[in-house]
Amino acid sequence: MQIDEETAKVLDALVPNVPFDGWTRTALRAALAAAGRAPEEAGLVFSGGAGEMIEAYFALADQRMIEAAQGLEGGLTARVRATLALRLEQNAGDKEAIRRALSWLALPGQAPRLARIIAATADAVWYAVGDQSADFSWYTKRASLGAVYLATLLFWLSDVSPEHERTLAFLDRRLAGIGRVTKLRKGFTKRLGILRPGRQAAA
Repeated sequence: MQIDEETAKVLDALVPNVPFDGWTRTALRAALAAAGRAPEEAGLVFSGGAGEMIEAYFALADQRMIEAAQGLEGGLTARVRATLALRLEQNAGDKEAIRRALSWLALPGQAPRLARIIAATADAVWYAVGDQSADFSWYTKRASLGAVYLATLLFWLSDVSPEHERTLAFLDRRLAGIGRVTKLRKGFTKRLGILRPGRQAAA
């Protein structure tokens, strides 16, 4: 989902209203007025209601994260860590809006939308760091990172430590866990290849 400039303006005006009014038409009407548009357009903008607003908000955050992550240096894991840290920093002022979004996404029937949002962010992170994988690891990397991102996001919501130090430490532990699993998977795949009958016959 690509968010255009006009929609981004509405979303930026909407988020400050969410802590008071939730992801509602009331909040959207106020946002449209603040963005210089007619509040009556609320029935046309984000006609899908709260779910559409929330998904657009996260999509815009993905776009801004990718833009801000350009030029990061270091190894792949370091760039992934830096990109996720950057994402949390960019959203630091939106905690209550994100808390309300996740509460809404926890409602019955919203699991597919939540999964789609988390998967999109995981994909955006790998894109931002220049991941070039095209095999089965493309899926496993995104599934693993999606789980890490969601767990970190939930931890971050209640973190009051200076500059979210505890959240970053939590993120480091989760990324280290992915690294250990990846090494085990690569070792297993290598051993499996050695045991394949076709390879033995070829030898």
